[in-house]
Amino acid sequence: MTTHVLILCTHNSARSVLSEGMLNHLAARLGKDVRAHSAGSAPSGRLNPFALEVLTQAGVDVSGYRSKSWDEFTTPEAPPLSIVITVCDSAAAEQCPVFFGGHGQPVKVHWGYPDPSHAEGGDEGKRRAFELTRQAIGYRMLQLLALPLETLGRQELLAALNAIAKS
Repeated sequence: MTTHVLILCTHNSARSVLSEGMLNHLAARLGKDVRAHSAGSAPSGRLNPFALEVLTQAGVDVSGYRSKSWDEFTTPEAPPLSIVITVCDSAAAEQCPVFFGGHGQPVKVHWGYPDPSHAEGGDEGKRRAFELTRQAIGYRMLQLLALPLETLGRQELLAALNAIAKS
């Protein structure tokens, strides 16, 4: 049974897109039955070009990616979500979305990352920040994929995901 993971950030243009891309890419490479989705509480309607650039350079197929609302994941047609991860940087006083919809109650965890689109140093500074964010996200996604998702109970999964958040 596929484990569906929804990754949320307010605008669904950078960090959540990096997360979706990395988790899907790594799951496919490792032969894991995990499918990532991303959305936002107030989607911008556009994807950050630096996010697409660093994902493409890492070998991630970004065709079909788009900025979308989390409302798509609250309908009866939505995939049954097992995990919801917010990736906003709460240390920067960003308002992280809180997800209430979907089938059943997915395990919810916060893995905050600073917004790379606010990096200094012009385009090169932003490229560097996006690449470092992509790498940090990829590391956590590898840890998620190493979990025995099929056998963990809800509380065990929550504890494991919170432990990853601290790594």
